[in-house]
Amino acid sequence: MAAGGDARAGRRKDDTGLAVLFILPALIGFLAFLVWPTLRGIYLSFTTFNLLTPPRWVGLDNYVRMVNDPIFWNAMKVTLYYVVVNIFFQTVLALVIAVMMQRLTKKTWLRAIVLTPYLVSNVVAAMIFLWILDFQLGIGNHLLTLVGLDRIPFLTSDTWVIPTIAGINVWRHVGYTALLIFAGLQTIPETVYEAGRVDGASENRMFFSITLPLLRPILALVLIITIVGSFQVFDTVAIATAGGPVNASRVLQFYIYDLAFGRFQFGYASALSVALLVVLVVISFVQYKVSNADSTDLG
Repeated sequence: MAAGGDARAGRRKDDTGLAVLFILPALIGFLAFLVWPTLRGIYLSFTTFNLLTPPRWVGLDNYVRMVNDPIFWNAMKVTLYYVVVNIFFQTVLALVIAVMMQRLTKKTWLRAIVLTPYLVSNVVAAMIFLWILDFQLGIGNHLLTLVGLDRIPFLTSDTWVIPTIAGINVWRHVGYTALLIFAGLQTIPETVYEAGRVDGASENRMFFSITLPLLRPILALVLIITIVGSFQVFDTVAIATAGGPVNASRVLQFYIYDLAFGRFQFGYASALSVALLVVLVVISFVQYKVSNADSTDLG
């Protein structure tokens, strides 16, 4: 027995070494491209640094400047506005699409079509919609004039620019979000719906009393992913509006980029990045706790 036990322990030890070997490349990439840049950014947030001279320690000066920076607070306000608009429409549309795929058809080709816009890069999507929505030459405004409506300055109006940017990103990401929710729908037993039908529940009643409560964990995950992604919006703004008109679409990520690579204020840009990191961690934690994402109503 002792010999057999020693052999099994030896195999387990060998398996552990093999597992570590497989994990090592990903671990090295994680440390080199995520952990180290994060730690470096936190350090630079307490310095003044412009690439031409070594970083000089300034303590909390960058954070004091951030608190008194009206452009920072405007960028935060614009970003929050974008996040709310983007999350609302993306989640609602994704939920509708997922439920329709679940109820009407589960064809693989349909899921592939729904996911297709997600395969288009942010830059390409922004360029396409920049041409489509151009005030003078865009086909979108041309179609509006054909039906007797006035042209809309989608990307050059303070009122329209953020909803338009949100619409572009909803178009690109809604399919991916819908498939995440669709995967969650697959975990709900059909017997639950059968019991609801036996009790005489309508489709609407079953949706609000069965589907939504049982989808809580996956919806919490989807919200966390989409909120974090929405706060990091950059490509669409950089290509379509460059932060304009004036500062109407200058989201926080674009402001950080402009400070770092446009004005070479890497220390201050790092401080804003740390502030964004803290905001995302707090929002994710609160969202996780409020939604009880670690529990499910399934018995």
